[in-house]
Amino acid sequence: MPVLSYVAIPRSGSKQELLASLNAMQFCEAFPADNQDILVLVTDTPDQSTEKTLQAQLKALNTLESLSMTFGYSDEQPLGEGDGYEDQ
Repeated sequence: MPVLSYVAIPRSGSKQELLASLNAMQFCEAFPADNQDILVLVTDTPDQSTEKTLQAQLKALNTLESLSMTFGYSDEQPLGEGDGYEDQ
């Protein structure tokens, strides 16, 4: 199951609307930053197909200016495949 976290930058004046939209979406939990006009978004989807659908929904949000992934993990990826531990 993919667990990803992002920094979400809302369009000007849309922080609260974006926060509400993200928290209303299934598999999403968003938090406002205390000292910036940005949000932290964490997603946790059950499989890759659901993740692709969620990504399309996120891209369609008109209150979202930018979305930058900060962390990604999938327990479906075996150790040693692109995670830096290939030789261990």
